Amino acid sequence: MDLALLRTFVTVHRAGSFTRAAALLGLSQPAVTSQIRTLERQLGRPLFLRQARGVTPTTIGDELAHKAAPHLDALVEIAETGLDEESSLRSLHLAGPPEFTAERALPALAELTGEDGQGLALRASFGTAEEALDGLAAGHHDLAITTARPRGPLLTATTLCDEEHVLIAAPHWAERLGPDALCRKGALALEDLPVVEVHESLPFVSRYWASVFDARPATSGAVIVPDLRAVLACTATGAGLAVLPRYLCASALDRGEVVALHHPAVPPLRTYFLAVRTGTLALPHIARAHERLQQAAVDWS
Repeated sequence: MDLALLRTFVTVHRAGSFTRAAALLGLSQPAVTSQIRTLERQLGRPLFLRQARGVTPTTIGDELAHKAAPHLDALVEIAETGLDEESSLRSLHLAGPPEFTAERALPALAELTGEDGQGLALRASFGTAEEALDGLAAGHHDLAITTARPRGPLLTATTLCDEEHVLIAAPHWAERLGPDALCRKGALALEDLPVVEVHESLPFVSRYWASVFDARPATSGAVIVPDLRAVLACTATGAGLAVLPRYLCASALDRGEVVALHHPAVPPLRTYFLAVRTGTLALPHIARAHERLQQAAVDWS
């Protein structure tokens, strides 16, 4: 069986469409379609069901992908690394949210890249959960840290850690509210406070309001900036209230630059998952990085 046909098949299986697979492979869509038809003729069985939007693998297609994909990934790894036995350097491509990846994941993996490390070259990219999982499925990444658990058999996910979310503001806002305002009024006490967020939809504030107050925020964002570290900086200067992961604002809380406005009995949590393509943990450099992140995560929760 032609390995080029298998590579195209696995790419289509991961991408979910001929169009996306063609873009990933640098081929035209007719070329991808032709290769899949050739492989189907060789096997005598259909591998995909064509739909209005993309394709869905048949049972045979799923079975072939599960058997072939890990071996193809290993061959690609060999090809990218080269055959120089004197070089133990392996590249690891990691994807995840910018703040968590920068503040937690990369420092944890850095020890594997040092002079006394295990020959790991790190390459990181930032993006949303959907972007990270799509890139992982398409073979652009080796590991993905995401707040969404992937579905389907192509990707395997392990729970990495939970992060606690904290409602914070500069001290003068807490003084303006008074010590028992939230106990008496709940979310109504916060209606006049401006909000600092990462998106116009107020994802962190909305999640906190729903979990703690069983309500929706009644205000719009005063400052919208797509980085939680910038949200913290703006909040510390008095721009408004914000909801942030505790690990990210713990030092600012200790220094008194911001204060926690609320201490719910059950704080809101968000779960992170560590995802890989099924079968790729057989590759030693991916397995080492996966294990190191899990070890580090013991102290993150």
